[in-house]
Amino acid sequence: MSINTPKRTDRKLRESKPRDSKPGETPPREGAIDKYFGITRHGSNYGREIRAGITTFLAMSYVIFVNPSVLNDAMAGQMPDVGNLFTQLVMVTCMAAILGSLYMGLIARYPFAQAPGMGLNAFFSYTVVLGMGYRWETALGAVFISGVLFIILSILGVRQAIARALSGSMKYAITAGIGAFLAFLGLKNMGFVVANDATLVGIGDITAPHVWLGMLGLLIIAVLMKLKVKAAILLGIIATTLIAIISRLPVYPGADEGTFAAFSGFGGSPIQMPIWPSDLAFHLDIGGALSAGLLSVVFTFFFVDFFDATGTLTGLSQRSGMIGPDGEMPRAKTLFSMDGLAALTGAALGTSTTTAYVESAAGVEEGGRTGLTAVTVAGFFGLAMFFSPVIAAVPTSATAPALVLVGALMMEGARHIEWADISESLPAFLTIIVMPLTFSIAEGVAIGLVAYALIKICSGRVKEAHWILYLIAALLIVRWVWLG
Repeated sequence: MSINTPKRTDRKLRESKPRDSKPGETPPREGAIDKYFGITRHGSNYGREIRAGITTFLAMSYVIFVNPSVLNDAMAGQMPDVGNLFTQLVMVTCMAAILGSLYMGLIARYPFAQAPGMGLNAFFSYTVVLGMGYRWETALGAVFISGVLFIILSILGVRQAIARALSGSMKYAITAGIGAFLAFLGLKNMGFVVANDATLVGIGDITAPHVWLGMLGLLIIAVLMKLKVKAAILLGIIATTLIAIISRLPVYPGADEGTFAAFSGFGGSPIQMPIWPSDLAFHLDIGGALSAGLLSVVFTFFFVDFFDATGTLTGLSQRSGMIGPDGEMPRAKTLFSMDGLAALTGAALGTSTTTAYVESAAGVEEGGRTGLTAVTVAGFFGLAMFFSPVIAAVPTSATAPALVLVGALMMEGARHIEWADISESLPAFLTIIVMPLTFSIAEGVAIGLVAYALIKICSGRVKEAHWILYLIAALLIVRWVWLG
């Protein structure tokens, strides 16, 4: 089913064509790198792609410290003799992000970064290892198997067939839903939105330095974008960081959980030599993961990342103008395969599922249109292995505003949803609203697809949807019943 591409995307597609030369003028020569990535062809340039990569990296750099913290909670009890476990997990996190982003940039040639996924790492640690009592090596085996399944389905064309079968309204809803999810994540990271026992969520302490610094950062980025300043998002992140450091604002995590402190310096040299994660790399247990008891675990890893990554990649492709008027994504089979390859590689190195990062939207808004953006992200994760103290100097109050602003921009696609048709609008609305409320892109996509299929069937409009969507909806219902 094809879709009508919005005006903004049409403009981007026109810009992506090679610039015509004037009569008598020599056409611009493209170097080998430019030609491979199609930088000029996409209306971009080296500076813009690199700036976009830096922006994406800063927006997702929290994974360097958060992912090791989550995995350490599960592994430390099973590895009491490993004194530098956290450091090894930092190395593994960076290595998985480097390889995952290189796969996406060099092979698929898309501007999307990959790293160990949040949520999936929590399921790995707190449910599979700590809750069910499995060894971390066996849990990694389950992640590896799910990665193999991703690749197989991508090669067979199943994932791209699902993306192609989505109606126009659902594609726009996924993009807008990711925007709502990003905005919610940003507000949460800056402390503006907090948990509330009575109302589930509530407003935080807006007088707290980390909250108003985040709001100030949002204002800075918005003003820079309104003034059409190049690299507005990146400059906003840097400016907010400098304000935090120079003013000695207590916006960095303190010694006790839930407390904040001012920037305390780099704690010695800002340079730290990386180490090889010998206690983690290639210790996965694939045989143990194939046991019947872990089938539900493998299925959960597979399901969550399948719909999370499929929704993320579809939404980001829509936003970056990669989806043409015919609804097709270039090199779609390769694009989806790289997500599976990243999950497989990450498991081999010693981390939970590596997947496409929704924060890549920040780089897309900064102008990233080619694989050079993802390669730049990989390069900065490589530097982070040497300069992790410098990366830690960027507080979440500086990166959170970028997520809120990018989320607002991604909501633009919602105006193209067929709101007058309830069979299109209700599933689209559920997709958008469920993503932030459940903190899961995968659940938003799943709820939207099931609602879309059921409404079409019950209203006698079965022929308006692709048969693949009905099959997926049935499988999703079986999954909910099976896993409760």
